[in-house]
Amino acid sequence: MPQTVQTGVRPLLKKRISVSKKRQITIPIEFFNNVGIDKEVDCYVQNNAIVIRPVYEGDGEFDEQILADLISQGFSGQELLAKFKDIRHQIQPAVKSLLNEARLAADGKVPFSTYEDVFGMEDK
Repeated sequence: MPQTVQTGVRPLLKKRISVSKKRQITIPIEFFNNVGIDKEVDCYVQNNAIVIRPVYEGDGEFDEQILADLISQGFSGQELLAKFKDIRHQIQPAVKSLLNEARLAADGKVPFSTYEDVFGMEDK
């Protein structure tokens, strides 16, 4: 049974698991279900820790907007499908780039704009 540890806003689930001789681990079912793992995970090293996150392929967040834009540009049939797939594969790298830029701005390493700079002051 996982242990719950209070850390700030969200409780942290914690459980010690074994690593096999082949460097394999079994993800506890509570963790697996909690984060919604399907068939694949992304695994990377961050701050000297191994982070495992579910892969959310094709969650369709921007599908309607992409299709509407492509249709308005006159694409249809197989050409529409090919262009849609191409654009859809560009979303994740673009989001990662935006997040990296935001981290650099938060660390004061690059210039940034405030909400007011972009949208102006609210009239009260």
